[in-house]
Amino acid sequence: MDTIAPNWLWAFFVVSVLAALFVDFVVLRKQGAHEVTVKEALHWSLIWVALSLAFNGLFWWAVQQEHGSAMANTRAMEFLTGYLIEKSLAVDNIFVFLMIFTYFGVPPAFQKRVLMMGIIGAIVLRTVMILLGSWLISEFHWLLYVFGAFLLITGIKMWWASGQEPDLESNPALKLLRRLVPVSQGFDGEKFFTVEQGRRLATPLLLVVLLVGVIDVIFAVDSIPAIFAITTDPFIVLTSNIFAILGLRAMYFLLAAMAAKFHLLSYGLAVILSFIGVKMLLIDIYKIPVLVSLGVVVAILAVTMVWSLKTAPRLPQSR
Repeated sequence: MDTIAPNWLWAFFVVSVLAALFVDFVVLRKQGAHEVTVKEALHWSLIWVALSLAFNGLFWWAVQQEHGSAMANTRAMEFLTGYLIEKSLAVDNIFVFLMIFTYFGVPPAFQKRVLMMGIIGAIVLRTVMILLGSWLISEFHWLLYVFGAFLLITGIKMWWASGQEPDLESNPALKLLRRLVPVSQGFDGEKFFTVEQGRRLATPLLLVVLLVGVIDVIFAVDSIPAIFAITTDPFIVLTSNIFAILGLRAMYFLLAAMAAKFHLLSYGLAVILSFIGVKMLLIDIYKIPVLVSLGVVVAILAVTMVWSLKTAPRLPQSR
């Protein structure tokens, strides 16, 4: 697997992620179970975005030192585009997580820990999938066409499914988990296991964590091929993906408070997936420039968000 990143930058990335997770866990332990406010979520979201952009600046500098400014500009733009695509697709994850928390009645004070566990699982899972995918693409170039067709079909299906209320009760993953794991009637704080009538049972919180993990696997199958359409460099694919995931928890609490205002965002995500699928299918005929891809993604998100705000259902005025 060829990559433009020097070895020291790989090491810096690993140390940075471990340090970020450690700080997050220390803060989480000190704060205990509490409901995250919109102000706190916005604060942490800005921190994660700033850290991601700072890392991209360091990446640009490292590439510029060895390969010149032109190459550095291209690679940094690939990171930014991949990061933005992953952030965009993560919005769909967030709405599904919101549905799961609502369905199980997870108290807001416990949601923070569930998302933290989900993020750690996502980092491990996606690292394995990205490194494996990079190797497969380097060995079998035709897989890009498979990924492209898959993303195009997924985008079309997402468009038709947009606006429809998902039925969690009929979800096969939930049905399977309920058969495999005996679950208690209620929560027991933030515990994953409890004792009822002498029986050791899993709490609904464990079921939520497992279901969030299953959902992330499903979304990873969509999002990871999308970044391979921008670049096949494993370092750029991995780092842009992981930095987007690190800010997922803060972004969840930020968007959960305004989910109704962006009710049309899933249509925009469907168009983005379809565009990336077409880009992959055309890769050997015409390679769409990274700057154009970034512009298309930003434009689609901007139009969809403005359209959502203009057509958001009005709340009844209190008298």
